Amino acid sequence: MCRWFAYIGHEPILLEDALVMPKHALIKQINDHYLPELLKHYSNRREVIERNVLLNIDGFGVSWYTHVREEFGECEGPRPTTYKSVRPPLNDRNFRSLCANTKTNAVFAHIRATSGSPVVETNNHPFEFGRHLFMHNGTVAQFSKIRRNLLLKISKQAYENVMGTTDTEHVAALFFTHLGDMYAEHTLNEFKQAMLKTLNDIIELLVVEEESDDTVQKGEHVNASSLNLAVTDGKKMMAIRFRNDVTEDPPSLYYSTTAGVSLNRKFPGTADQPPSSENGSPSDVKKMEEHRAHVIIASEPMTYNREDWHLIPKNNMVFVNEDMQLSLENIQLRTN
Repeated sequence: MCRWFAYIGHEPILLEDALVMPKHALIKQINDHYLPELLKHYSNRREVIERNVLLNIDGFGVSWYTHVREEFGECEGPRPTTYKSVRPPLNDRNFRSLCANTKTNAVFAHIRATSGSPVVETNNHPFEFGRHLFMHNGTVAQFSKIRRNLLLKISKQAYENVMGTTDTEHVAALFFTHLGDMYAEHTLNEFKQAMLKTLNDIIELLVVEEESDDTVQKGEHVNASSLNLAVTDGKKMMAIRFRNDVTEDPPSLYYSTTAGVSLNRKFPGTADQPPSSENGSPSDVKKMEEHRAHVIIASEPMTYNREDWHLIPKNNMVFVNEDMQLSLENIQLRTN
């Protein structure tokens, strides 16, 4: 499965501190994995290997929010900027230069392990839909079989935004069909309702496909899908950890409201590098308690400080409002 990292906060973060410098940074999760608290939630180790311990070598992408367009009078609020590549991020000098000189209050980053679609930049996450970003870890079962019927549910505006062939981008288009105008600002409750409708649509399409497939044996279920999804507008964020199977778990997903201090070189006691400045002066170093509110949601922790990270329970939604208040809610679907 893929790995992803999402940060949103009142405290800006340097992309280098979030994605490159940490001991277990996202770009190091290509073949190295750290999954605290996960094993005890699985019935056997096979699921951990199958859904989490894969090589992520099929491209990466990073999208961050800036106010540049707002400053030039073109819109209100932050808008995303995206960099994608099929080169390994560890060796991408352009990516490293960008990260060393870019700060943001909201960022989505993703390294990909394809489930079958081509390895091209247009298939890399995150995906931009207007003012929003969307990304996914997992796979939609039987996607090639339900794709035609899924497309019939997608609005013209959302469909015209689809540039690639992944199940994720089509799921995103379905989500934004339910959400409405992707350039408008929406509430977290609207995010929630659109996501519930999206999940219901996907599961219902899979059930219909299963019932019509003569090769499926009676009592056999082939429609279990892992849908760890995240969406943001740069001000607030929602993510889910979901798999529509009674016994099987989705890939890992964690949240933290404290680890951002360890991922910001302006603060003392960071986990991965000492505070520094170009002239060697500590004048910009801040007290840890001065770090403003933030939330990180990631497939794996960026640091090895286990007490900073919390495993999101199976089939839960995570909401982060504009005040950076976090809440969790169990997913209730019509098809449950």
